[in-house]
Amino acid sequence: MGYKKAEEVLPGDLIDRIQQYVDGEMIYIPRRSDKRRAWGAGTQIRKELSRRNRQIYKDYLGGEGILELAGKYYLSEKSIQRIIREEREKLII
Repeated sequence: MGYKKAEEVLPGDLIDRIQQYVDGEMIYIPRRSDKRRAWGAGTQIRKELSRRNRQIYKDYLGGEGILELAGKYYLSEKSIQRIIREEREKLII
């Protein structure tokens, strides 16, 4: 998310109107709903998490326990259980 000076992108009368509500503070103007991107669309994080989750499942199938995996990947036991369940379901479908 980039920041722009209001004076450079908004007409003066609109700035005056906005200042009636917030004066000298930063505000966030969200994207229009038709222009929103999905979470992680701008980065590789989805691929990285998918790769990590497959490795967790592979380690689990290799005999590592849930508690051990939680410590190894710095996740809660519940998260490890959820990842294992989701990876198992992907293989079934």
